[in-house]
Amino acid sequence: MTESIKVGIVGYGNLGKGAVAALSQNDDMELVAVFTRRAPESLQIHNQKVKVLHISEAGKYQGKIDVMILCGGSATDLPEQTPTFAVRFNLVNSFDNHAKIPEHFAAVDKVAKAHGTTAAISVGWDPGLFSLNRMLAGAILPEGVDYTFWGRGVSQGHSDAVRRIEGVKYAVQYTIPVQEAIDRVRSGENPHLSAREKHLRECYVVAEEGADLERISQRIKTMPDYFAEYETIVNFITEEEFKQQHSQMPHGGFVIHSGRTGHGLEHKQMMEFSLKLESNPEFTSSVLVAYARAVYRLNKEGQVGAKTVFDIPLSYLSKRSAAELRRDLL
Repeated sequence: MTESIKVGIVGYGNLGKGAVAALSQNDDMELVAVFTRRAPESLQIHNQKVKVLHISEAGKYQGKIDVMILCGGSATDLPEQTPTFAVRFNLVNSFDNHAKIPEHFAAVDKVAKAHGTTAAISVGWDPGLFSLNRMLAGAILPEGVDYTFWGRGVSQGHSDAVRRIEGVKYAVQYTIPVQEAIDRVRSGENPHLSAREKHLRECYVVAEEGADLERISQRIKTMPDYFAEYETIVNFITEEEFKQQHSQMPHGGFVIHSGRTGHGLEHKQMMEFSLKLESNPEFTSSVLVAYARAVYRLNKEGQVGAKTVFDIPLSYLSKRSAAELRRDLL
């Protein structure tokens, strides 16, 4: 049996916890340590054999860990941590600020090439698997239009924005695709759709005792960049209802490519990829683990620098050999 791929995890929030679970399902990979900014003794890791260490000790594991999975946030953690860790480690992250991916790639690529490491960035389902499907569909059906719908699922950023409003105790926001818009796309109509026409936003809020509910509702609905551009529904519920019905983190969505073929573009062709997820972080971390395997293989081949899902052969994600894949799946 070949030696297992040794993995480290940086960060132990929802994504880090999901990565621990995902690694337990991959017998060719071994979790060596979890690195945290918190007091290590405060963390309860499901696998009791795994070391829990302060992030400041990570450098000591250079040469002992084949791939680091970075599980921090895209706003502040990953832009700083990824180039820093790329000095010593191969790595994978889930950086999801679409507008800033080019500059993040450039920063990481420079460091990784200088130090002979391999770093897969923006791995997840969007960016990630949805990106692959948009690219694939556009290559096959160049006369076509991409549509991406997200949800029904929890938007962590929007939920956090609601929680920051004065008088709000707990809150969660669901992004919900508009069925009429999906039906129009699937019919081959190729409509031009605004943000409001594609998605609506539904909030469930537990208010502090004595808070002005109407004021909170208006603050949410008129919040620029988050809610003002959308139809927004605000529901006030009890703390008990919130904990019973809104403590999970489901998500999902669709990528639909509506194209046409033929000399007169007379034939409609539709490609669609969809996800229905009970746990967004557990699924995302499962994608990260598969790409950690690919990063390990790429580095062994001498392919260094930053990589995205567009640069990595899908077969590198599987623990199965090329011969097995041809025999069983082709």
